[in-house]
Amino acid sequence: MQEELNEFECLEVWELVPRPGNVMVITLKWIYKVKLDELVGILKNKARLVARGYRQEVGIDLEESFALVTRLEAIRIFLAFAAHMNMVVYQIDVKTAFLNGNLQKEVYVSQPDRFVDQDNPNHVYKLKKSFYGLKQAPRAWYDMLSSFLISQDFSKGSVDPTLFICRNRNDLLLVQIYVDDIIFAASTPELYELFAKIMFSKIKMSMMGKILFFLGLQIFQSPRGIFVNQSKYALESLKKYGFKSCDLVDTPMVEKSKLDEDEEGKVVDPSHYRGMIGTLLYLTASRHDLQFAICMCARSKHIDIRYHFIKEHVENGVIELYFVNTEYQLADIFTKALSRERIEFLINKLGMRSFMPETLKQFADEVEE
Repeated sequence: MQEELNEFECLEVWELVPRPGNVMVITLKWIYKVKLDELVGILKNKARLVARGYRQEVGIDLEESFALVTRLEAIRIFLAFAAHMNMVVYQIDVKTAFLNGNLQKEVYVSQPDRFVDQDNPNHVYKLKKSFYGLKQAPRAWYDMLSSFLISQDFSKGSVDPTLFICRNRNDLLLVQIYVDDIIFAASTPELYELFAKIMFSKIKMSMMGKILFFLGLQIFQSPRGIFVNQSKYALESLKKYGFKSCDLVDTPMVEKSKLDEDEEGKVVDPSHYRGMIGTLLYLTASRHDLQFAICMCARSKHIDIRYHFIKEHVENGVIELYFVNTEYQLADIFTKALSRERIEFLINKLGMRSFMPETLKQFADEVEE
């Protein structure tokens, strides 16, 4: 706790002032958390001081709270491109990231419990930087980091504004931001050192080395490529919903199955069921063969609005669609329940390979040798 407060003083986050009249003072709260690694090992115990920002109102206490967040699909494309270019992906741990943002309006917070100034017990803190718990904190952090990277000759992605690119002749440096988590890939060791030096000059952080665990994805890098799996997430999900002792099957769903109502079935909590479906949907980040089964269980088909432009392009004649016979329809692997033979056939046609855990272990042993 004292270490957290020392960090506030170092970053000049606030200053103690007499309580002004007619202003809302936001109270603070201590949050305790155990930080784990990808193997569920304890990294460290953390104590974080946060503001009860739920009392803030947009338009009164702040102008804008929306912060850009990269999509999981963008992370997969980032990893795929890095593998294609034989680039190594690294991860950065930013310490107290939200304390680096700048506020556009004055914000006052109370003194934290157990650390009240004995000489000025009625004083409050006036924030000079953004603070954890404030609604505008994520946006303030993104704006600060974005402006800093652009000032260092980075360009922001035209499609994905959380992707920053730096080109130096034939060399390339890619940076992807997910709130306060940063991953980057450099084509040369010199660019890696340069980026680390630039970031150390602006914010307090630590280099975590090669990326191993990010947003629930377990990532393994080798000369053969970058391999992604969610085994830890899958096991935790099975344990959470009581399916850890179930039998294994070759495919996620029986072919041509039809789900009928179970007349004698027990009534389930809709929120609990939707939680199960949401958990499975996140698992499709690395298991696309689950898409059809999950869609059937959800009993609804959801198409994000970002896909609607394809229909408009077809109507305007920009894109022309052709009929593809079922025998050669490669997209069936993402939309239908298929036999193992059919899945393996389509995987081969897509230019992909399916690796068993034993094969991945063999790759890891080869790298260590």
